[in-house]
Amino acid sequence: MRTFEPLLTVENLSMRFGGLVAVRDLSFAVGCGQITALIGPNGAGKTTVFNCITGFYKPTSGRIALIKRADDVAAALAEATDRPRRYLRKGGQEVYLLERMGDSEITRRAKVARTFQNIRLFQGMTVLENLIVAQHNALNLASGYSLLGLIGAKSFRAAEKRAVDLASYWLDKIGLIHRADDPAGALPYGDQRRLEIVRAMCTEPVLLCLDEPAAGLNPRESAELKALIRSIREETGTSVLLIEHDMSVVMEVSDHVIVLDHGVKISDGTPAQVRDCPKVIAAYLGVEDEEVVEAEAELGQ
Repeated sequence: MRTFEPLLTVENLSMRFGGLVAVRDLSFAVGCGQITALIGPNGAGKTTVFNCITGFYKPTSGRIALIKRADDVAAALAEATDRPRRYLRKGGQEVYLLERMGDSEITRRAKVARTFQNIRLFQGMTVLENLIVAQHNALNLASGYSLLGLIGAKSFRAAEKRAVDLASYWLDKIGLIHRADDPAGALPYGDQRRLEIVRAMCTEPVLLCLDEPAAGLNPRESAELKALIRSIREETGTSVLLIEHDMSVVMEVSDHVIVLDHGVKISDGTPAQVRDCPKVIAAYLGVEDEEVVEAEAELGQ
């Protein structure tokens, strides 16, 4: 597997809901510029992990750190963890302890964006407006939280132009610039899926989390999605973490695959390594543990 500098490190993550353990002692890393897939049968805990990373849930235990430009990752993590802070910026290094941050702060400061299993566009807004509203943090700052916007200050007009230019770039990228003034709800399903992804990209994230982006897509739409995910990584350097049940998407776009089963990691490696892992095959087929042992013995593992 190609080596990547770590961007996101998840260490000993656990999430309990009363007596139910949804995720147990999970550790993995997402590299800079890497496409990582988190897969597993229904109920494996994948969306729970996403919700912990993006601040919708506060994990029961564990550390979730996003590290930017750290010369010594271990030292930077240790210093950030030892302080009662949510993030550390020092000497060009940035460490964000996501388990200590709320969802809006994770988006704004750590630059983590996500999409959801169910499309969450603003259906009544135009296609262009959906991408501009995603840039509200930058526009609010440029407007002085309303005053500079009200008087039409030069700095705010420049920020508005940049927001429109960025939105237009992504609409052109997905072939929807001609639909910019149409309601988002009038787009075909596959176009809405891709629009939601580029709306997330308008926040200029360092980590893009995609929750089942291929759900409900036909083969042509799935091919367009795969091309978009690859181009996001190649052209912007954004790291991608995705949950996906469509194995053709996972195997064709991912550099790294993590497999969960009942909240526990059972495999971690390249797509080829994971595809041939007996534990993964058993989890998807629903066979008993004894059969996994027998299969591993036959394969010499």
